Amino acid sequence: MFLNIFIGLGSILAKKSVGPVRREFTPWEDPDHPPFIEFRNVTKKFGDFTAVNNLSLKIYEKEFFALLGGSGCGKTTLMRMLAGFETPTSGQIFLDGQDLAGIPPYRRPSNMMFQSYALFPHMSVEKNIAFGLKQDKMPASEINARVAEMLQLTKLEQFAKRKPHQLSGGQRQRVALARSLAKRPKVLLLDEPLGALDRKLREETQFELMNLQEELEMTFLIVTHDQEEAMTVADRIAVMDKGQLVQVATPAEIYEEPNSTFVADFIGDVNLIEATVSDKSDAGTKLTSVEDGFAIDSDQVTTANVGDKVWYAIRPEKVRIAHGRAESGQPNQINGLVWDIAYLGDVSIIHAKVGADNEDILRATIANVSRIVDNPITWDEDVVLSFDRDAGVILTS
Repeated sequence: MFLNIFIGLGSILAKKSVGPVRREFTPWEDPDHPPFIEFRNVTKKFGDFTAVNNLSLKIYEKEFFALLGGSGCGKTTLMRMLAGFETPTSGQIFLDGQDLAGIPPYRRPSNMMFQSYALFPHMSVEKNIAFGLKQDKMPASEINARVAEMLQLTKLEQFAKRKPHQLSGGQRQRVALARSLAKRPKVLLLDEPLGALDRKLREETQFELMNLQEELEMTFLIVTHDQEEAMTVADRIAVMDKGQLVQVATPAEIYEEPNSTFVADFIGDVNLIEATVSDKSDAGTKLTSVEDGFAIDSDQVTTANVGDKVWYAIRPEKVRIAHGRAESGQPNQINGLVWDIAYLGDVSIIHAKVGADNEDILRATIANVSRIVDNPITWDEDVVLSFDRDAGVILTS
């Protein structure tokens, strides 16, 4: 019996995952699980400009989903079509099995929280929250109960009688959130909801949103251009570019296993090394960098053929840096010259010139685990940069 327990424990400890496991909630891995929101071959054109181009996407019930991309990528247009503020040029949008075609925004089982919050300045907090309920002609007793519930949920009880101008930015954000949730929509749409908050308050509010979404067991769809925000709150992220989906995956998969140089470069900081495949086998792939012949040994089995051009993407925190010079003939080691150092308190970011002509830059991130460091890395110093076989990913596009 004890042996079986030990073996079972060993299998649990041996289980590997890409990044931290958020929770046991992965309906997208079940091909038979019905989506809660579905875009089917949706296209939206404004004159000659195509904002969304033949896009198909499935979002599941109780999921916190993020649409992420730069300005003009189509993410806000996609959300506005779901809300009913824009009409698709072609394609279909479904919510909980219902085709939304022809249904006006006020009839849809969704609610949107705007970046500007759009609070009524002459109304108190409780009246702002009650506004939509009164428009729906809900009985007064139910309105009072619902408003009290929302005030408690968003920790605004003591501010119920105040006007918006008497509140902080974070408090106004919670009022807007409470008003959006008061009608108990099937899905809450969040359009850059934290953009007006300062960095510290924004980080605190991100965790509040996550906890609230799990407590309510509601589907949240957030539009943002902030990579850290999407990585923090979302179960899955859809990275968009030019009206199309580039990659849809969990935050850890997006960061650790990007499917293209675009995603690798868009999410976080990354070193992209142009290389050619020099050898490949079932055990991994050997690369040679184009610029200086730097040898890379990866445990990844690539689909590229020997001689093909690829990119090796490695995050700065996975690059080690030390005093000295690289061992001759050893892969995954390269000599460098420290060019710049950014001290950020918790970490230091080091830019090192590498290559035969010292024209390329390789970035390394060091965690500042000690207050006082003996013999620290400094400017204009010769260093060796190295990394493990499983540190980076090989990208073909």
